[in-house]
Amino acid sequence: MNQTLEKLQQIGIIPVVVLEDAKDAAPLAQALCDGGLACAEVTFRTAAAEESIRIMSEQFPDMLIGAGTVLTTEQVDRAVAAGAKFIVSPGLNPKVVKYCTENGILITPGCSNPSDIELALDNGLDVVKFFPAEPSGGLNMIKALAAPYTSVKFIPTGGINATNVRDYLAYGRILACGGSWMVKNDLIKAGDYARITALAKEAAEIVKESRGK
Repeated sequence: MNQTLEKLQQIGIIPVVVLEDAKDAAPLAQALCDGGLACAEVTFRTAAAEESIRIMSEQFPDMLIGAGTVLTTEQVDRAVAAGAKFIVSPGLNPKVVKYCTENGILITPGCSNPSDIELALDNGLDVVKFFPAEPSGGLNMIKALAAPYTSVKFIPTGGINATNVRDYLAYGRILACGGSWMVKNDLIKAGDYARITALAKEAAEIVKESRGK
C-alpha cells in the first residue's frame, strides 16, 4: 500500500476542514496535532484553501495535509504545489483521476455504486472515498459493495460523526473515515481551539478503541 494511505489508515479519522480565512490554518493545525489527529483534508470550497494548505504544510511538516473537493486538474496542480499529499474528490471524474494516476499523485475519488468502483479499479485504484456515506446507505451499503470487490478499501465521508464512526472503523474494509464534527465552522470562527483539540482527542481515542490498539 502507498505510504500515505498507510498513514491515513493509522490515523483512522480524517478531519474535513473548510477554512474561510487562511489566518485560521496554523492554529487549527496546532489544535489537531495537540489532539492526536495530525491530518487534515482542506476542501477547495473556499478561496482560502490553497493558502491554508501551504501554511499547514510548511509550518507543520509532520502533518498529513490533503486537498478535498477537487474538481479539476488545475485544482490538482494548485493543491500539490501548495503541499497537498493527497487529493480527494466528491465524485469520480475520469479526467482528474487519470491526470493524478499518470502524475503519481494519490487520489481517492468519491464512489457510491458498483459502476464508480469499476471505473476506479480500471484506473488502478483500490482505495475510494464512499460519499455521501450515510445518505448512500452507510455501512450496510459499503459491506454490500465490498463483497464483489474484494480488493477495495473505503474512506466513508458524509454524515459520519462521533456516534456512528465506531461502527465504521470496526469494519476491516474501512481504511479511515472522513468527518468534520471536530472542526465545525462555528468552532473555527469562534477561535475555540481548545474545544477542537478536545474533540480531536476523543476521535483519536475512538480509533484506538475501535481497532483494538
